Formats: sequence, structure tokens, C-alpha cells
Amino acid sequence: MPAVLSTIVLPVTTKGTGVFSRLLSAACEGLTGYLDRRTAIACLHDLDDRELRDIGPARSHIEAAVYGLITISGQADEG
Repeated sequence: MPAVLSTIVLPVTTKGTGVFSRLLSAACEGLTGYLDRRTAIACLHDLDDRELRDIGPARSHIEAAVYGLITISGQADEG
């Protein structure tokens, strides 16, 4: 009977731990990405207008640029 019990219980326990681990890992990666983007936005807002103009985005487009929703014109052409 112990052999049958181990074949029934262990795969379920192992699979459940793997799913939980992947879910926790995905949540941590999502939170880390969010915090990284918020830090980038705060750093860009701290720049003065001249420094920001050197980089490219207008102050009103900082969040969209950090989230990848817009590209900075001329950046791809300079290569």
C-alpha cells in the first residue's frame, strides 16, 4: 500500500509546489518591473528641461516612453 500512496500523493504535491513557485516568481517579476518603471519615471521627472531635451522625450511623454508606448523620434535613425 505505501507504494500506491506515494505514487498518488507525491506527483500532486510536486506539481502544486511548481505551480505555486511559478506563480510567486511571476508576481515578483511583475512587481519588480513595476517598481523599476516607477523609479525610471521619477528619475526622468527629476531632470531639468535641458537634460530632458538631450534625451528626447517631452516632459508630458515621460510615462508613455518608459512604458514603451511611444518611441523617441530620431533615436532609431541615429543607430
